[in-house]
Amino acid sequence: MEMLIQARSKLVIIGDSITDCDRSRPVGEGQFGALGNGYVSLVDALIQATAPSQCIRVVNMGEDGNTVRNLKARWQRDVLELSPDWLSILIGINDVWRQFDSPFQSDWGVPLDEYETTLQALIEQVQPQLKGLVLMTPYFIEPNLKDEMRMRMDQYSTVVRGLAQKYSALLVDTQLAFDRAMRHIHPAALSKDRIHPNLPGHMIIARSFLSAIGYRWE
Repeated sequence: MEMLIQARSKLVIIGDSITDCDRSRPVGEGQFGALGNGYVSLVDALIQATAPSQCIRVVNMGEDGNTVRNLKARWQRDVLELSPDWLSILIGINDVWRQFDSPFQSDWGVPLDEYETTLQALIEQVQPQLKGLVLMTPYFIEPNLKDEMRMRMDQYSTVVRGLAQKYSALLVDTQLAFDRAMRHIHPAALSKDRIHPNLPGHMIIARSFLSAIGYRWE
């Protein structure tokens, strides 16, 4: 299966700290660590190494600590003005996490209904100019399905799955990818805080992303 992303396309990947990973500012693009040290750089490296003739241009616009509200505030500058051919969105982790690690700052987290309506509005703004859209589920690296935060995160993941179907976007189910890994490995071997993955964890995300876009694993 050939990659679904057309040759010479510009792929912008936006999200929170999981995407950011110390990427360059103001725009994360270029060599020598400009794409950060996470899944975005792994995606770019594999495409460049194995499909250089495709000339896929990858841009990292992750921002540490972001929720969907932050994406809305910077959407014009960091998405629309960059004119991507393809756009990938991974957001929602902080929207949920702030509800648990900052319970006395009740306005820091983003309720489920606001998350859905905001993300949907952002998609509708950008989709007419795109050749392709990728939606990635937020995740929690926790195998206990009855854990309160895991249950809440699963609700936000369900929203993303629904939006992917509604807007005919490619879905990267990062939660499912981590769940499969956790059948064989403890969460502590993938992340210290069950949120920020180590390099193998980032490779799990990268592999899931590349498989969704039709990357040929040969």
